[in-house]
Amino acid sequence: MNSVFNFFSPKDKTFQPMFEQAGNNLVEIAKTLVLAVNTPDQEDRKVHIKEIARLEQAGDDVTHHILLGLSKIFITPFDREDIHALASSLDDIADYIYAAAMNMDLYDLKNISKPMIELAELLLEMCKDLNIAIAELRNLKNPSIITEICIKINKGESTADHICNTAVGNLFDNQADAIELIKQKEVLQTMEIASDKCDDVANVLETILIKNA
Repeated sequence: MNSVFNFFSPKDKTFQPMFEQAGNNLVEIAKTLVLAVNTPDQEDRKVHIKEIARLEQAGDDVTHHILLGLSKIFITPFDREDIHALASSLDDIADYIYAAAMNMDLYDLKNISKPMIELAELLLEMCKDLNIAIAELRNLKNPSIITEICIKINKGESTADHICNTAVGNLFDNQADAIELIKQKEVLQTMEIASDKCDDVANVLETILIKNA
């Protein structure tokens, strides 16, 4: 095995634990989004949105520590740009989930549509899969697991596109209130962008596998 993988052995005390922390945090923020979109009462929903904001900040802190470690450590497990890309793309997912939740609150969104619930549930599934893939970076004994997850994430992103595009089309066909249409469209598209960011993480993971196989 390439000596570069030694950094992601059980002896690794820096990057791998923080990547796993970021992955776990993404699962929690996606779970909380699912709770938020399934909470009809707006005041109760605010509690979940507040938790999403806390988790997003926790993710920012992890990203900061990863990049700080990158600036201090001379020998890295794989290319510095890939470490930076992985940390940044993981952070992007949290950012867009947070943005979608905040838009629901700021726009005083009273009705959560079925496509929003579907997108939230899909994002949770994608974040869970990415978390599994990130854990596999620890020793890369089963690279096929990462490859399979990357394929699944790509399909998930395509599904999210379809859900979003169909929902937006239906809004233009059936929503007479232009302001409500804009609110709904913005939330849907922000959630869809979060799925795009999941695909970005998958692309980084594939790059790491190609370079270090």
